[in-house]
Amino acid sequence: MAEHVGDRFQEETKYIRGKGFGHGADLSKSPEPFKSYPDAEVVKLERPKSPPKTTLWEALAARRSVRDYADEPITKQDLSELLWAAQGVTARGGGYHFRTAPSAGALYPVETYVVVNHVTDVKSGVYHYDVRSHTLELIQAGDFREAVARAALDQEMCAYAAVVFVWTAIFDRSKQKYAQRAYRYVYLDAGHIAQNVALAAVALGLGSCQVAALLDNEVNELIEVDGTDESTVYMTTVGRPVHP
Repeated sequence: MAEHVGDRFQEETKYIRGKGFGHGADLSKSPEPFKSYPDAEVVKLERPKSPPKTTLWEALAARRSVRDYADEPITKQDLSELLWAAQGVTARGGGYHFRTAPSAGALYPVETYVVVNHVTDVKSGVYHYDVRSHTLELIQAGDFREAVARAALDQEMCAYAAVVFVWTAIFDRSKQKYAQRAYRYVYLDAGHIAQNVALAAVALGLGSCQVAALLDNEVNELIEVDGTDESTVYMTTVGRPVHP
């Protein structure tokens, strides 16, 4: 039986005592720790306000995958809260910008983009989230509901959601330290971030659904990344549920 790439990856990226960790890592590489679009139109976001009166335990119990969204916008403040929950900076020290979600080695390979479909006071389009300034950088304006749904294997909820989060990874940020095992950590990092958004959505009275079934190259084209050095790894839809 032919060996499958997933099985081989799992086996070849195991840590085994006595064989050394991080074999093949190039610590001389220092990729930029932040991505920015200096010439982009910037949307300023208010800092998160006092948290809603929802406990963590209530949010965990209430979280469900919501695929049916009402034709109503979420607010700009809602989007600000969700972005901060995803990757907001919580502390600075030692050259690091610590975030709401953990990351292996505090290397933060994951970047956040949003396809805005229906958010008050934010025009429709594709944006990048600048974690340092808590702002959105406009990549391209326009109605991309059909495009993002098509790229997500024709899942129509992406067209009806108020916003679609797209997470990419800049792989070299992690590979500089962890070599090929870095890919394991990238996917774990993305999962932590998506869970933060799912719980924040519940606290805000919104619904979310996590999306891994996607056409990588089509999503990459939509958010204008090369698909090699940086590529899409995960998505999440957020909107007002039809049945709260």
